[in-house]
Amino acid sequence: MDAKTEARRRWMGVLARASAAEIAARLDAAPALPAHVRLRGPETGLVMARGRAGGDGAPFNLGEMTVTRCAVRCGDVVGHAYRAGRDARAAELSAALDAALQDPGRRDALLDAVIEPLARAQSAEREAIARKAAATRVQFFTMANMR
Repeated sequence: MDAKTEARRRWMGVLARASAAEIAARLDAAPALPAHVRLRGPETGLVMARGRAGGDGAPFNLGEMTVTRCAVRCGDVVGHAYRAGRDARAAELSAALDAALQDPGRRDALLDAVIEPLARAQSAEREAIARKAAATRVQFFTMANMR
């Protein structure tokens, strides 16, 4: 996979895990996004989540989940967003940011002002959860019966 695709995958992952309020708060400190036109949505619907037994076994339908999607155009660039849940505002903000981040002239400023702070906050939250779980971990050991 090329670096451009990997970078886009990263920023879309960060945006997918952020709430609309978190994104909007970071956008207040960022350069203004360009005007965008909605091409699709935001629309909420269902998708089938699939799984595999053991990670590599036969696929099975796990169940349906709610997803909101949006597509916007900023100039010549189209931004897309698919998000778990029903947050239409977050989907539209994510799509607008996706389009703006594809513009090399805006990318660095938006990465520094929006994506990196969100990624750091998400990482800190994951670490806090991991520390809390590690503090409650029980270590089992066996002792040989001495006769």
